[in-house]
Amino acid sequence: MNATIVVYGSSTGTCEAIAEKIAQKLGCEVINVQDLTTDVVSNNKNLILGTSTWGAGELQDDWYDGLKVLQEADLSDKTIALFGCGDCESYSDTFVGGIGELYNGIKESSATFIGSVETYGYTFDDSEAVVDGKFIGLPLDDVNEDDKTDSRIEAWIADITPAL
Repeated sequence: MNATIVVYGSSTGTCEAIAEKIAQKLGCEVINVQDLTTDVVSNNKNLILGTSTWGAGELQDDWYDGLKVLQEADLSDKTIALFGCGDCESYSDTFVGGIGELYNGIKESSATFIGSVETYGYTFDDSEAVVDGKFIGLPLDDVNEDDKTDSRIEAWIADITPAL
């Protein structure tokens, strides 16, 4: 596996815990988006980026500065996988919208995006994270569907690992 890092933005600790789980399974480093620099980006071939979703489908607050770092970096030779946390019951109309916001901020970068997930098995009404009929990354609701989190992470990691 090429140099890989998991970068997360978390306000309540849920996304942080999931990021740590993913990093442990991949055997790579995990950092808070507040510590993201262009040097970190340039030193890693693979970027696993995670955000929680707030308000009406918005990025976690720390990601706004992190997104600027990514937009200033050269991502043309990077492989990027996205994951995010949301609430499919209380916010079913903006479920994991933070993933969509993150994707929209860097989709023109020429990076290779991996790790899309079928919408089948998820309960939600709408999501900015759905692109071409699939989630652009791994959506998780660790509050209402915590019984599915580990198996979803396992399946997603099995899917993305060959590309890393």
